[in-house]
Amino acid sequence: MQVYRGLPRSISLAEGGCALTIGNFDGVHRGHQAMLALLTNEARNRSLRSCVLTFEPHPRDYFARRQGRPENAPTRIATLRDKLDELQRCGIDRVVVARFDERLASRSAQAFIEDMLVKGLGARYVLVGDDFQFGAGRSGNYTLLDEAGTRLGFDVARMLSYEVHGMRVSSSAVRAALGEGRMAEAAALLGRPYTISGHAIHGRKLGRELGFRTLNIRFPHERPAAMGIFVVRVHGLSTSPVPGVASLGVRPTVEDSKRVLLEVHCLHWPRKLGPEGGYGRVLRVELLHKLHDERRYESLDALRAGIARDVDDARNWWRAHA
Repeated sequence: MQVYRGLPRSISLAEGGCALTIGNFDGVHRGHQAMLALLTNEARNRSLRSCVLTFEPHPRDYFARRQGRPENAPTRIATLRDKLDELQRCGIDRVVVARFDERLASRSAQAFIEDMLVKGLGARYVLVGDDFQFGAGRSGNYTLLDEAGTRLGFDVARMLSYEVHGMRVSSSAVRAALGEGRMAEAAALLGRPYTISGHAIHGRKLGRELGFRTLNIRFPHERPAAMGIFVVRVHGLSTSPVPGVASLGVRPTVEDSKRVLLEVHCLHWPRKLGPEGGYGRVLRVELLHKLHDERRYESLDALRAGIARDVDDARNWWRAHA
């Protein structure tokens, strides 16, 4: 899969045309997956490349910050790394990550169609969701896009809502499930366990002092959709996944930087790695069950006792779900 940060000037993405869909795709949930399956099928039938146009930051994040109300931005389900991994798994040929800034936000719907979709990407087929809006002031919609397609020579289709057990699948529904710790429901909406991946990095080594070594993964957004203490499964340390317990959050007892980290303690450390062998590896961590929210402990001794209880609870959960 080819990934482009914006429309490169030296490479003509429009050459040969593409089958295109547009959206944020936060989480790449089952509704997204159904849309991407339809897109790749249409691309194959039309002998076109499948292409996704997505945005960083999230447009709602941009507008919330511009208005001085960052708390109004949606919580983030997936990092860009994880979004791209899922898009590749769905068989997409190209992804264009457009920077959402004032220039893009103020572009008219007609200019968005002509400059980005037609001239920039060579769209021959465009698939959107039933609630798709675009352009300055959200002035563009499916009807406008369809009319432009007739005039400019590309086909337009829209996909209706996707439901699981009578429930509409959406990024908002996934965020709500994750925010309330309903991990099984989130997995049903995503079609897989909720997963965060990244390079394992060294931290402050406080876990070693407390007796619980951790591998740390940065979550590069201030407001993750899920926060708290979780039972997890870690991929990337050995040929088999490793059970563990993890904290996803800002570590209120020991740090006030608001930097979000996923700190993973493995319940069974693979011996062949040695004490330092896990660092630098790309890990995939599945968050399977929430134990509780983050807690602020009065002392490091209290923190040590709290972690010990979490480890015991995680072991008990694994025994019950072996």
